Amino acid sequence: MKIIPLHDRVLVKRLEETTKTAGGIIIPDTAKEKPSEGLVEAIGNGFRAEDGKIVPMNVKVGDKVLFGKWSGSEIKVNGEERLIIKEADILAIVEE
Repeated sequence: MKIIPLHDRVLVKRLEETTKTAGGIIIPDTAKEKPSEGLVEAIGNGFRAEDGKIVPMNVKVGDKVLFGKWSGSEIKVNGEERLIIKEADILAIVEE
């Protein structure tokens, strides 16, 4: 199954956080929070401005992004969890 987001929505795959702290303590799955960092897998074509023109997206497929903790809607794609969020809920693009 292929998901193509509409308008200004973005399909994001959450990136797993490390399970060990800097001091070497292993964090159990029950104590971990959902990561707020992800990889953009698909984007919509942008949102329609008041004058009717389509404003293109600032993110692109392959970007590593930070997003709000409670942002978006969780869905399952081919048995794997994904997140659909509005571009406005993306806080930053991570460059390495």
